[in-house]
Amino acid sequence: MSVRGTVLEGLRVPVIGAPLFIISNPDLVVAQCTAGVVGAFPALNARPEPVLEEWLTRITSELAAWDRAHPDAKAAPFAVNQIVHRSNNRLEHDLALCAKFKVPVVITSLGAREDINRAIHSYGGIVLHDVIHMAHARKALEKGADGLIAVAAGAGGHAGTLSPFAFIEEIRAEWSGPLVLAGAIATGRAVLAARVLGADLAYVGSAFIATREANAPQTYKQAIVDGSAGDIVYTNLFTGVHGNYLRPSIIAAGLDPENLPTSDPSKMSFGSGGTNAAKAWKDIWGCGQGIGAVHDVPAAAELVARLAREYGEAKAALAATAG
Repeated sequence: MSVRGTVLEGLRVPVIGAPLFIISNPDLVVAQCTAGVVGAFPALNARPEPVLEEWLTRITSELAAWDRAHPDAKAAPFAVNQIVHRSNNRLEHDLALCAKFKVPVVITSLGAREDINRAIHSYGGIVLHDVIHMAHARKALEKGADGLIAVAAGAGGHAGTLSPFAFIEEIRAEWSGPLVLAGAIATGRAVLAARVLGADLAYVGSAFIATREANAPQTYKQAIVDGSAGDIVYTNLFTGVHGNYLRPSIIAAGLDPENLPTSDPSKMSFGSGGTNAAKAWKDIWGCGQGIGAVHDVPAAAELVARLAREYGEAKAALAATAG
């Protein structure tokens, strides 16, 4: 199985649209894939459980229709994010649907399990696993993940604290396979920088929140347009796992961003419906440090076109400098 070829083949720019809790929906995923980047969504976004089959039916049928109409510019593959935490009581149900629909890429988070990887491999799917430090990376690879997503400092939502320079170097010292970099990537120049560092693809999340198709309130999108890296707060208060959030949403919830208490990590919850975590992500807006590069709310296809243009210009400028 050529994982690298499977994921990269035909992409307009080497980008995965990060799965955004609550925000990613079929509209956004289809727009991303048909524009030429990998579109992704968390399985838990499809609520209640039967909605996931509806979403997968729609996404697969619309992408197939696109491919028939555009044989020379086929859609990029899509991905589903599975939370492999004990609080996710939908995992077996959602994984079975991924197998039924032969989801090309499954992104696993908060737990690495051999049985899950085998189930995805059984139908030809590939597994990319979120990691924030080397212990996670080694465990994921030991359990059979096909590739890693290095979630470095500055990424939106749940994120680590390692510099991408340090993290990529440590991973590449032990692993030569597929590698995705996440963390404050919102321009084509940053995508190229990720490639130069040693990643195969870049993870772009916050910039896609501020697109027309994203399932986010207009106030959330405008806060990203108006915000900058200084508006991002790193805390574990809301889910028990450290993550990055928009300061204005914390203030709007009546909290002081400078004096937030900490949560007990053992109480973290990512269940299938009605959880405190889900409410937190609705009211407290996850976001990464790269939003200073976001200046408007375009269609997803327009954002991809901009990333591709900037990526090409940055490659040309780098080549000219090297020459």
